[in-house]
Order: sequence, then structure tokens, then C-alpha cells
Amino acid sequence: MELDHLAVAGETLEEACNHVEEALGVSLQPGGEHAVFGTHNHLLGLADGLYLEAIAINPEAVPQRRPCWFDLDRFSGAPRISNWICRCTDLPGQLAQLPKGAGELVELTRGDLKWDMAVPGDGILPYDNMFPALIEWHSAHPAPRLQQQGVRLHHMVISHPKAEALQEAVPLEDPRVSFETGAAGFEAAFETPHGRRMLR
Repeated sequence: MELDHLAVAGETLEEACNHVEEALGVSLQPGGEHAVFGTHNHLLGLADGLYLEAIAINPEAVPQRRPCWFDLDRFSGAPRISNWICRCTDLPGQLAQLPKGAGELVELTRGDLKWDMAVPGDGILPYDNMFPALIEWHSAHPAPRLQQQGVRLHHMVISHPKAEALQEAVPLEDPRVSFETGAAGFEAAFETPHGRRMLR
């Protein structure tokens, strides 16, 4: 399992994009639409093969599947980091070893991108959505095609009342990712052309 990307959700895509751009001081580029779940996104290429997506429900779309991924059906309030996504090479095998509720495999495409995603039946990931959403790419990874703007993830803190149990349940070894006991939430630090910036 490896860190793949971060998702910043908003009640609207504009709000999600503005939140990222104001925090990091760089612009996002257009992404696309996800027909299955009726969402759309904008993207930010990060160093080290990572990326960040601002995502929201597309009010003009008719979703093919509900509940929505990333628990977006219930999202409200200020835009914020809502999910972290980890990639693996054997998604069915990985799911068999993970906590109940980590999701069921959904096949997805967008343009020439093709991937499988683990999406819980109710849209809610374990540990109050603090468990990573899992992805397995079956096409080229999107990160290399994204414009680089000198932004690199320095570290990310994942907080949860049961942080120790959450950490033990996630088979990830990444020095950029740490877990702390506290209210559920994310905090990420980025190196940017404007110095170190925080995003929550």
C-alpha cells in the first residue's frame, strides 16, 4: 500500500478549489467528471508522484450509483481535507485483509484513465472516514501529466480518537504520514514556492 493522493471536498467545486488555492498559493487545473458517482474535480500535481484533488458533487449530473464515494452525500460545512487515498496492486486481496467496511470494488473510467476503487456500501469508510480509500490503477497514473508548480507534501497528520487502532489497521509505511489521538480530522503541511503552508 502506498500513498496516492489527497481529496479536499467542498459543498461546491468552487469552494473546494478556493480553499486549496488560498492555502497553498497555487492554482488548480481542470480535472473532469466521474459519471458513476456524479462528482467532478480539479487537480494539483505534487512532487514525488502524488497529487491533490478538489472534489464535490456535480449538481448537473445524474449519478449512476449511490451512496456517493468519499461520503459526499453527507458532506456539509467548510471545505476541508476529507479523505486520503492509497494505491495497491491487488485490491481484492488487500480488501480481504482489511477491516470490515473498507469497501467493495467498483470499476471506474474517465477518459483514458482506468481504475478500481474500494467504495463502502454506505459510502462511509471505517474510523469515521479516516481510513484510506483504496485504489488500484489499470492505466497510466495521472500524476505525471499534471502541471508541477513546486508543491511537495511535507507531512500529513491523521487524527482520530482511536488513532493507535487506526494506524495498526493501515498497512502503510510512509514517514510523511503520522497518526495522533484527537478529534477526527486531517492536517497536511506542504512545501510551496511561498514557503511551508498548511492545509486542513
